[in-house]
Amino acid sequence: MSSNVATKPVAKPEAGKVQHILISQPRPKSEKSPYFDLEKKHGVTLDFETLIMLEPISGKDFRRQKISIPTYSGVIFTSRNAIDHFFRTCEEMKINVSQDTKYFCITEAVALYLQKFILYRKRKVFYGTDGSNKSLLDVINKHKENLNFLYVCSENQQDNEIISWLKQHDCSFDLAFMYRTKSNDIKKSLGNKKFDVLCFFTPSGVKSWFDNFPDFKQQEVVIGTFGDNTKEAAIKAGLKPQIVAPLPKTPSMITALDQFLAGSGTK
Repeated sequence: MSSNVATKPVAKPEAGKVQHILISQPRPKSEKSPYFDLEKKHGVTLDFETLIMLEPISGKDFRRQKISIPTYSGVIFTSRNAIDHFFRTCEEMKINVSQDTKYFCITEAVALYLQKFILYRKRKVFYGTDGSNKSLLDVINKHKENLNFLYVCSENQQDNEIISWLKQHDCSFDLAFMYRTKSNDIKKSLGNKKFDVLCFFTPSGVKSWFDNFPDFKQQEVVIGTFGDNTKEAAIKAGLKPQIVAPLPKTPSMITALDQFLAGSGTK
């Protein structure tokens, strides 16, 4: 691996001891975060580093997409970032979203985030059971009749599986690009830190890692991925994910890490 950051080879989980883990998300603001409980439980060190930055697409530029938000009866969200930028755009363009709009979210956590912007109980909100694309699409399939969908996503990152499904099932839909992702320069902030485990949460995060460290080789470093698209991006980049979420028994990265560490000889 090039640059200042080094990855320390680790023994196989059943025989070795994981010490340093990179969580490619912002550090939790609350000290009561389950991540910190994980540190104490397994005696590991977690480093938090944001691999990507989001750049909003202005209302002026959004208008060029010729999308009339009030005409859509269903909105698809695969992240809380998408929700933030959807309502930011609506506010900037002074658009009132209909009370009858249905929202389809990738997870319950994303769905609950809607409470920041809407009266949750008065809206129709649906979400997948396990955080997978399949569970989200199963929910959409039950309600797709007579709905016109707006899929809110990044200009340079869309979920091809969702798009393909909408096309194959003759759904009326459009993509709404309300933000774009850019790689953060993390080389200086990580310095010479060594990691036994790297946890990725988005395809853009995987891309950012290789933008920063183009010569990175996984070797014995353990890779964790959250979401089908992130796992696919990691595999395409030549990585072999060993910690995968969400799954029925590991619905979050925290539970997936907990399960992995419990069997890796960290205690």
